[in-house]
Amino acid sequence: MTNKHLTFVSRIREELHEIEKLVLRALKAWDNAKETADELYLDSVALNLHNIYSAIEKIFELIAKNIDSSIPNGDSWHLELLKQMATKIQQVRPPVIKKQIFELLNEYRGFRHIVRNLYTYNISTKKLTPLVEDLQPTYNLVKRDIEDFLKLFEEL
Repeated sequence: MTNKHLTFVSRIREELHEIEKLVLRALKAWDNAKETADELYLDSVALNLHNIYSAIEKIFELIAKNIDSSIPNGDSWHLELLKQMATKIQQVRPPVIKKQIFELLNEYRGFRHIVRNLYTYNISTKKLTPLVEDLQPTYNLVKRDIEDFLKLFEEL
């Protein structure tokens, strides 16, 4: 593996490690919110879900820049980037994530948009519940797909 590939793989693995910490923080805040009924913990959950998707998106941007040589732009670039990661690019790379993961992540992308555009105290537990309940399994699937993708570079 070249130094460029080593750097690329290392950066992505470091991001995955950081995301794991965010997942644990979100789940801990969720448990605290349920135990104490303190709504301030829900702010932490919302912010951590926002940060988790942002960190996943950072990985996708690294792939788009370093492998695809094409980063979407325009008003819907976040959605276009997610679609790009679920798409095989002929003679460049296989899909980074499976279509199932695209659907799951699209929910978190949409929620991140809500967090950015609303005050967190306006976010209902009804919106948070399915995202938090699916968080660990979703992250496990995302990590698996990204790790499988990174194996391509270990073979170089």
